[in-house]
Amino acid sequence: MKKLSHHQLSGLYIVTPDWDDTDQLVTVTEQALQGGANIVQYRHKTASAELRKNQAQALLDLCRSFNKPFIINDHLELCLEIDADGLHVGGTDISVADARTKLGPDKILGASCYGDLELARTAVKGGASYIAFGGFYPSRIKKYAVTTPASIVGDAVKEFDLPNVVIGGMTLENCQPLLAQGADMVAVISSVYMTDQPRLAAHAFIELFAANQV
Repeated sequence: MKKLSHHQLSGLYIVTPDWDDTDQLVTVTEQALQGGANIVQYRHKTASAELRKNQAQALLDLCRSFNKPFIINDHLELCLEIDADGLHVGGTDISVADARTKLGPDKILGASCYGDLELARTAVKGGASYIAFGGFYPSRIKKYAVTTPASIVGDAVKEFDLPNVVIGGMTLENCQPLLAQGADMVAVISSVYMTDQPRLAAHAFIELFAANQV
């Protein structure tokens, strides 16, 4: 993938839960893509190397069929091995600059910046494709300090010409102030994966994005 437009790095960004059942993971992800999810990140903190590769390959094949970007959290070698579309790195992983060097110029590279504009500056200089802020709200999935102020999104929009994503306990209701500040993407786990109707849950976010662009 060459340099992505803002349109390709926008909208609903779904992040997988730690599910070992690959069929369930693929099925629910497919429903979310049918509902309009625009980007998929594979994140499974407890999987074995074999399971991680099997799940990542299955999700990559699925994303290819929908022509949507597939991002792998953390595991750079796996990203290169299966030729995923990109990598997402956190604060304790490989540096953004090192990741960009290893990935080459064409892969998507996302960076967690938490609530820190200085981290965002470093990520942008290092060659990030997008920057991620959060957590903004308590999450059912991840444990972290909920200290990110909503105003950081507006500050980032003014300073960086790069798509941004917000994460952390996102729901239809509480992501709206962040969209109003200029968030390009909303990353969700439980708000799609833990619902009875993932396709409808995803579609509700898509309608919200559409309403914000009017």
